[in-house]
Amino acid sequence: MHIRKRSLRFSCIFLALITFLLYFTFRLLMIQFFRSSHLAALAAKQQSHYIKLEPVRGTIFDRKLRPLAVNVTVYSLFANPRIMTPENIQRALDELPGIVNISKDSLSEQLGKDKYFVWLARKLPKDQMEKIRELKIRGLDFKKESKRYYPNGHLAAQILGFAGMDNKGLEGLELVHDKMLRGEPGWSHILRDARQRDLLIEKSFVPPKDGFSLVLTIDETIQYIVETALDKAFKAQNAKSATVVVMDPQTGEVLAMANRPTYDLGHASDSRPEDRINRAVALVYEPGSVFKIVVASAALEEEAFRETDKIFCENGTYKVGNRILHDHHPHGNLSFTEVIEQSSNIGVTKIAQKLTGPVFYKYAKRFRFGMNTGIDLLGEVNGVLKPTSQWSKTTISAMPMGHEVSVTPLQLACAISTIANGGIYMKPFVVKYIKDDKDVLIKSFEPQVVDRVLSDDTARRVKAILAGAVAEGTGQKAKIEGVAVAGKTGTAQKIVNGEYSHSKFYASFIGFAPVENPRIAVAVMFDEPHPYHYGGTVAAPVFKEIVENALKYLGSEAHRNP
Repeated sequence: MHIRKRSLRFSCIFLALITFLLYFTFRLLMIQFFRSSHLAALAAKQQSHYIKLEPVRGTIFDRKLRPLAVNVTVYSLFANPRIMTPENIQRALDELPGIVNISKDSLSEQLGKDKYFVWLARKLPKDQMEKIRELKIRGLDFKKESKRYYPNGHLAAQILGFAGMDNKGLEGLELVHDKMLRGEPGWSHILRDARQRDLLIEKSFVPPKDGFSLVLTIDETIQYIVETALDKAFKAQNAKSATVVVMDPQTGEVLAMANRPTYDLGHASDSRPEDRINRAVALVYEPGSVFKIVVASAALEEEAFRETDKIFCENGTYKVGNRILHDHHPHGNLSFTEVIEQSSNIGVTKIAQKLTGPVFYKYAKRFRFGMNTGIDLLGEVNGVLKPTSQWSKTTISAMPMGHEVSVTPLQLACAISTIANGGIYMKPFVVKYIKDDKDVLIKSFEPQVVDRVLSDDTARRVKAILAGAVAEGTGQKAKIEGVAVAGKTGTAQKIVNGEYSHSKFYASFIGFAPVENPRIAVAVMFDEPHPYHYGGTVAAPVFKEIVENALKYLGSEAHRNP
């Protein structure tokens, strides 16, 4: 009996051992053939990891290679919660909120994740990084990154735009040329020890490809001159908004473009959407009397008038359809030249009536009103230029004086540049060329002729008339001592609730200098200035300050660089 009991016990133990052996053999086979890849990948993840190597975003330079947007080195804080003890986590919760801008609740949520890697704070300055390192909290470490930095704050803000936390362009040229600026990331495969510490042994390495740099047509000094003058006048005139565009009329290069209100590129997240709008290309206005340059150009080109022809201006009152036109000052007989110099609404209407609507419309289209200029900036709008089929009985009097038409400040700058350039319309552009970090040219953008709008002789004659408008007419506050200046003032009533307002206006001035050999052309636009609202009073002095200082600068540059 005793032997039988022992035999039964032995059999049971043997059977159990065999069962366990078969179970573990089965498990090993399952692991080997069905889960081996998963477990191998898990082991590889624990023993090594990939580090994304950020490329250096390309610099944005002005035309003289002065940096407008650069990268600076910063440090991003991350954690490995899986190797942090409760004591480590508590120390981090107690210490980090006093150093970096992160709440205790958010930090607790991140450190509570069952992950090898979580971001805690991105792109910290060096002093904050050093304070955190001094804490020596296990599981916390830093990754060196770069952050976009704009050394001039708000200078050319709406042109440049800005890049976000991940160095991706979000607005302006940063967005337009993001692919070229951003470059391509690289990778480094780093081995770890059993405690998840990097061994600084690279298993494989793919270097990043740094982004290309942009060189703009913008001149930092002229941009500064423009923004200084504009900022001062914007505040003094209590305007709702204001815009200035400065161009080289012979090439189409935009030398400066500024808007108010504006924002600081270094704190873009704190700005309002309306502060970031590039009003020079994205918003339209009724231009007022600056549009009379189209009438003057068309009349001379079509040989419908000569400069000395007399036009009776009805002593200040003239009826067209059911509308009564008035001049700011009543005039009797004025020569063609004087009509433009004195900005007579009645005189210009009579010129347009003789030209006829279709001819006037043809020249407005030649100056490319109602269509975009093709500039290499985002958000450009066409404006509105109604075809003659949509004209009312009074459009022939409204449109020549800058009503029933809407334009952008850039379109006005291009139009006056065309007259300055002998009747040739140049395509405006802001990127001169693209290069790599070794100064190898990647792509260049050359001046491009769009069309001949006027003959050289007509352009010369319109120049002389616009020079008279500054010397003797409504633009006298744009005079510069020792420099011949040509230009045209504009004052337009705003449409409010479908009707023309008698208290809200646009004030503008467009012009160029010197008359015989124009170096720069400028368009100035103010929205709702007060208490003064005339273009000759509000916008012309801004033009004068900009052109006077810019020509001095350009003259000194030419002297240094013959």
